[in-house]
Amino acid sequence: MLKKERQAYILHQVHLHNKVLSSLLSQEIRVSEDTIRRDLQELAEEGKIIKVHGGALSHSFNEVHYPADNVYSQDHKKIIAHKAAALIQNDMFVLTSGGTTIIELARALPRQLKATFMSGSIPAILEYMQHPNIDVIMIGDRISKNSKITIGAEAISKIKQINADLCFLGINAIDLKHGTTDNDWEVVQLKKAMIQSARKTVCLTISEKINTLQPIHICDVQQIDVLITELPPDDPRLRPYIDLGIQVL
Repeated sequence: MLKKERQAYILHQVHLHNKVLSSLLSQEIRVSEDTIRRDLQELAEEGKIIKVHGGALSHSFNEVHYPADNVYSQDHKKIIAHKAAALIQNDMFVLTSGGTTIIELARALPRQLKATFMSGSIPAILEYMQHPNIDVIMIGDRISKNSKITIGAEAISKIKQINADLCFLGINAIDLKHGTTDNDWEVVQLKKAMIQSARKTVCLTISEKINTLQPIHICDVQQIDVLITELPPDDPRLRPYIDLGIQVL
């Protein structure tokens, strides 16, 4: 793979997953980690990504206030958000993770909705606070500077005390064999706790992440109640998930 092709692949992975690991990119592209680090440095110097220890972040993922535009696949994420918002009813208790699709969900909530939203994601909390009729609970602990979300034992302990009606997870990868996966160990632990603390788990993902894999397991597909993408439910790519009994929107 030529350098230009390699860097285009890296940039696409950063946009798609928001965060990439040098070690994983090295395996995927079959080059040394030193080569990946040099590529990441060049892309960072060009202002295309943010280089961090062990990998890189997208600019949108690193913002506390997410931009209103210039988010990867934003039109698709808005479609997903409107589908997800339709599941929320008055007086529900809702747990959410973070990420750009969750932010679009927060922006898509009907103004008349009266519900309680709980999250450790600082950007999500800031969006929920703009809504006139929803109550907001911040799940606090140590903050991940990369993910802009509270992490650690105290945050997980607080999540375990919650009995939520719905849990909305923005997911990085999903396939039938491995379920949902991610590349951030501490965020994965939070998502695992959220799944256990909700009556229904709703996964939000653009279709580009279907049948992709990240290194850390979150849950099996059988633990997902609802899968929401921008695709129509009868799209052939979603048929295997419907066959497993998952509601697909």
